[in-house]
Amino acid sequence: MTDALYPFLSAAESDAEPLLDTVTRSTVEKAREIVALRREVLTLFGPRIAACGEALAEAFAGGGRLFAFGNGGSSTDAQAVAHLFLAPGDGHRGLPAMSLTADIALLTALTNDIGFDAVFARQLAALGTGADIAMGISTSGGSVNVVRGLQEAKRLGMVTVGLAGSGGGQLAECGAVDHLLVIPSSSVHRIQEAQATVCHVLWESVQRALDEAA
Repeated sequence: MTDALYPFLSAAESDAEPLLDTVTRSTVEKAREIVALRREVLTLFGPRIAACGEALAEAFAGGGRLFAFGNGGSSTDAQAVAHLFLAPGDGHRGLPAMSLTADIALLTALTNDIGFDAVFARQLAALGTGADIAMGISTSGGSVNVVRGLQEAKRLGMVTVGLAGSGGGQLAECGAVDHLLVIPSSSVHRIQEAQATVCHVLWESVQRALDEAA
């Protein structure tokens, strides 16, 4: 089993060069895919990303907070987004942000007592106000708890941002997302890489807009 998954671990010295060639070609091809997708996203969504950044900056200027959430790898991305806004370093202003997936005790309590579909909506109902921002992240766009979280945020009057891929799924259909950015790919890896770039561009846009308004 190990040999099938990691052939380089048992490869003879004479097999090393062809294997390295294969790995190199694969790496170069993936890098090309990443760059091409990011350029496509910029072409498709440049104005939308700019408008989203302005809306976020306006909310932050009015005392709003950012709540980010997602499942699995998107949960990790949500935590990274919250950290990026809250503690950017390099002299940039920190902005109030938190990930709704960071408190394991709360997540497991809500899952056990109410159900996993409600873990984000319940937190937003308790913590959010109409001045705040909700950012839901899903590679498929079909995560029910992310959709319900954004629906609750919309009900509260929050600025809602949805990051998805694979056509957008339920996020594109629910009518609760003010700023929807659907990465044009079906590869989970490429989607998440492009979403990470979008989040950094949004952060830069917010910082720039707040600097210009100061």
